[in-house]
Amino acid sequence: MTKGKPIAGGFFLFALITIGFVWGAATGQAMRGVLLGTAVGAAVALLLWLIDRRRR
Repeated sequence: MTKGKPIAGGFFLFALITIGFVWGAATGQAMRGVLLGTAVGAAVALLLWLIDRRRR
């Protein structure tokens, strides 16, 4: 059985933190945006890790 390449969840974490910061800065609450971006990014990264783990 050949193993596929692992899915990179770190990109989504980085991207969602950055998007959260930009959104938060635009609304005047940059820290809130960073926290929301971190939470959503961590959830997506965890989901991708679980999917990748199940594939193996």
